[in-house]
Amino acid sequence: MSFDWISIAVLSAAILGLVSIFDSHLISRRMPSLRAFLLPVGLIVLVSGLVFFCLFPLPEEVGAWPLIVAFASAILRVASVTILLYTLKREEVSRAVPVVSTYPIFVAIMAIPLLGETLDYLHWIAIIVVVIGAVMVSVKRSPGSANWLGSTFFLLSGSSLLMAMADVASKYALAYISFWNMYWISALSMAAIFLLISLRPHVIRELGNIKQPGSTMALFAFNETLAMTGIILVFWAMKSGPVSLVSAITGSRPIFVVVYALILSRIWPMFLLEWKSSRGVLALRLIAAVTIASGIAIIYIA
Repeated sequence: MSFDWISIAVLSAAILGLVSIFDSHLISRRMPSLRAFLLPVGLIVLVSGLVFFCLFPLPEEVGAWPLIVAFASAILRVASVTILLYTLKREEVSRAVPVVSTYPIFVAIMAIPLLGETLDYLHWIAIIVVVIGAVMVSVKRSPGSANWLGSTFFLLSGSSLLMAMADVASKYALAYISFWNMYWISALSMAAIFLLISLRPHVIRELGNIKQPGSTMALFAFNETLAMTGIILVFWAMKSGPVSLVSAITGSRPIFVVVYALILSRIWPMFLLEWKSSRGVLALRLIAAVTIASGIAIIYIA
């Protein structure tokens, strides 16, 4: 098993963890509504998608079915991301992202019959260990008890299932197209859906009234550049390695979110919506970090 795709997947998780932090900040602190957030994202992604569309045309021999699957994958991924963004308006990022990150289990279950992937017992252990570590971070501790997220847990679980379906479909399409093609298909699909949702006169007026528009738009541009890089790395790793294990590694994103959020809570406490870092929470998240790292180490060894 190649070392390269594992490293690429880990790097993508680290980058997309930072994207989740900036998404949470923009949605909860700077933007008046989710639609106001989706409009600039849609415009930026539209530009990047068109650039990559011109630079990386589809292979001449590609058939219609792989393209249908690729676009279906993109739509499923956008639906999953939209649900996550919706919850970030109300929930702490370090508790919302981990629930969605249970999707590697669904990927493994679907990839075996649909893609013919095979996993030995070490691979299954690694996937389960990473998912357990990710879910541990989503426990909400209150005085005297530990509770799961409220009603949004089920919404986020739906996002997790959609993400798993998107990954399996992407892996199938990547047998026929390059990861550059997969990126611009995803970007153009995301742009079309986001603009369809958000391009409204009242949303444009909301954007015109935001505070510090220059720094906010600069942060949008920087964040979407990071997102583009992270997504391309995911597709690159997915094309080279088994989607079951790539998804397990990229599912480690929550631990990067926790690390970034912890650092920000010390140097810029108001950057994120809600960040609790009591000793009990920190201990639980430290155990989760070790658990996730152990799962990734097993994938390296296997």
